[in-house]
Amino acid sequence: MEIVNIHEAKTHLSRLLQQVSRGESFIIARAGQPIAKVIAVTSAEQEPARRLGFLTGEIEVPDDFDRMGEAEIAASFGATDDPAA
Repeated sequence: MEIVNIHEAKTHLSRLLQQVSRGESFIIARAGQPIAKVIAVTSAEQEPARRLGFLTGEIEVPDDFDRMGEAEIAASFGATDDPAA
């Protein structure tokens, strides 16, 4: 993978972006230290899109889901049933 300094990247941005569009990513460095990686937007390195609702109809959430384990959690934090305490 090509490493270019900031000045070179500014000077040759059009050429570098043409390379990126062909799938060739590059790294921009400052004083020899990498600071950014430039990749194509359609690159395979992107995370796959998350699918929402793919378990619709497969699972069922109980009505008391938000209250499950309430007593055990309260006990863990030292809560008591006595409001005066």
